[in-house]
Amino acid sequence: MPRSVNSVASRARRKKVLKHAKGYFGRRKNVWTVAKNAVEKGWLYAYRDRKTKKRNFRSLWIMRINAAARQHGMSYSKFMGKIKAADIQLNRKVLADLAMNDPKAFKAIVDKVK
Repeated sequence: MPRSVNSVASRARRKKVLKHAKGYFGRRKNVWTVAKNAVEKGWLYAYRDRKTKKRNFRSLWIMRINAAARQHGMSYSKFMGKIKAADIQLNRKVLADLAMNDPKAFKAIVDKVK
């Protein structure tokens, strides 16, 4: 019985990976084995960093809120504690945006929780 190979599907699979490797440097863009490894590694980084991005943004928002709160004589932890106690339903993303782009509104919030 002759050997059966599905070269159509194999070629399509390789083309798909090489298409994802477009823009890579050297053999990573056009040699199948090298490109496959590079693309798979890139997908791992992308998956990992979608999670990391959320952490980084939360950290950035906390830094901005802390800096703005300290300008009004309050630490971040005390400010967030008083925000929760005053039942103000603003998340860190919104508070950081107010601290950066609308300092008057942020000052009003600080005055309300003091």
